[in-house]
Amino acid sequence: MCGILAVLGCSDDSQAKRVRVLELSRRLKHRGPDWSGLYQHADFYLSHQRLAIIDPASGDQPLYNEDESIVVTVNGEIYNHEELRKKLRNHKIRTDSDCDVISHLYEEYGENFVDMLDGMFSFVLLDTRDNSFIAARDAIGITSLYIGWGLDGSVWISSELKALNDDCEHFETFPPGHLYSSKEAGFKRWYNPTWFSEDIPSTPYDPLVLRCALENAVIKRLMTDVPFGVLLSGGLDSSLIASITARHLAGTRAAKHWGTQLHSFCVGLEGSPDLKAAREVADFLGTVHHEFHFTVQDGIDAIEDVIYHVETYDVTTIRASTPMFLMARKIKSLGVKMVISGEGADEIFGGYLYFHKAPNKEEFHRESCRKIKALHMYDCLRANKATSAWGLEVRVPFLDKEFINVAMAIDPEWKMIKHDQGRIEKWVLRRAFNDEQQPYLPKHVLYRQKEQFSDGVGYSWIDGLKAHAAQHVTDKMMVNAEHIFPQNTPTSKEAYYYRTIFERFFPQNSARQTVPGGPSIACSTAKAVEWDATWSKNLDPSGRAALGVHASAYGDEVNHINDVVPPKIIDPISRMNVSTPEVEILS
Repeated sequence: MCGILAVLGCSDDSQAKRVRVLELSRRLKHRGPDWSGLYQHADFYLSHQRLAIIDPASGDQPLYNEDESIVVTVNGEIYNHEELRKKLRNHKIRTDSDCDVISHLYEEYGENFVDMLDGMFSFVLLDTRDNSFIAARDAIGITSLYIGWGLDGSVWISSELKALNDDCEHFETFPPGHLYSSKEAGFKRWYNPTWFSEDIPSTPYDPLVLRCALENAVIKRLMTDVPFGVLLSGGLDSSLIASITARHLAGTRAAKHWGTQLHSFCVGLEGSPDLKAAREVADFLGTVHHEFHFTVQDGIDAIEDVIYHVETYDVTTIRASTPMFLMARKIKSLGVKMVISGEGADEIFGGYLYFHKAPNKEEFHRESCRKIKALHMYDCLRANKATSAWGLEVRVPFLDKEFINVAMAIDPEWKMIKHDQGRIEKWVLRRAFNDEQQPYLPKHVLYRQKEQFSDGVGYSWIDGLKAHAAQHVTDKMMVNAEHIFPQNTPTSKEAYYYRTIFERFFPQNSARQTVPGGPSIACSTAKAVEWDATWSKNLDPSGRAALGVHASAYGDEVNHINDVVPPKIIDPISRMNVSTPEVEILS
């Protein structure tokens, strides 16, 4: 991932303003440590911090059309850039960078070219012929992007809040799947898939069509000129992505440069469920596996850095971002610049354990749509920023536009959890890759129960966070919480603790409004809490809050569907490990 910052029409073309833009752009240097670029045209500034993945030698930004009248700064990857180049034969494209097609597509098609892009991206394009500009964000919001406005009439656009919060009068999240046009001084949605209306689909389930769609999504993401690997938790989603990658790596350009043996990475407390499962999958696939251990104290020590980089006070996002943040640093230290990950499957297929309580297929599908639309505030934000903190890029095949179209067209009756038929969460995905002749995964891994990342790294991780927060937030502080934090009032000591740290870094009202709120059970939306009357008394984003479903649920509740899911893995770690901070690597 790269970092972009644009300051547009600020009525100040002085050297002092240029220096200020450079200063703010440097706040994004962690996202792109390989090169920095700044273009100025009168009072328009486009800056870029580059993480070089494709064409590292000549793809520095900003990028231009032939006569340099159109300038663009981009964060992301355009997977179909080679096909798009064929539509631009009359254009002279200067570099082999995948992003270099954007200015030329604008010349050829105007503002309506964005839907032609297949990838993850955020960009700002300036047309110096009339000083108009557009900005756009990818369909789901895999890349982070914010927009702000200055009192001088300027528009600011940045990959992260930290480049806007001191200089903008107001700023907000740039909506995914949208384009901002200066000519219209507003947004318009360019991404308009059928599923967005939340109408109930009726396409019959075809496991081979689903399998093919996911394999294609993975294959296109093997486009890289730098070393890469896969994140492997040992759960269904990351294991499938690793398996498909391992199958198709040979023969790719990446394999010619870096070899055909895939590298995999996992993080967890020693003895955690994910470490054990990931090691087994890695052995099955034959990957070069790297296992990173951290202690609860290591994670607690990193919380402030995590909140600064991830820019949220959402509890479940911080819980999951912290081990990912620690792992990303170790991965980058090994010389790896890109990883492929499994985010998005739980939203598309109803993989969170609370989906067991969906009352009917209509509610199941609508909740799935709501979850996908909100991904940019949760898992996409976590995956993007926790890794970009160390100059590492994450690619997410499950959020491929075409794959989402295929998966969300399936009649949701097939996705419903039906214990009497042996269908657990994400059954349609598991069934699609249940190949007896050439198995993608061991059968018990293919049918492993869902573990949220913050749980799978070790159950004592969340327990330790709660205990730590309880030491720093008193009952008296909680009584006054609604007065101190009237918006998204913290309802737990853990939430209060994170909020105070966030407010120290980002005290503006605009900043706190970028973070979602509302009740949640096991990562549900507020609407889905209504599915079970007992949930409103047990609100917690952990999967273990799904009482009667999770194999290691809070309290004495037990799971009665062990005939179709693997036996639970007991985490032997004590409630809170406060040993000397030390991150261990096992390869």
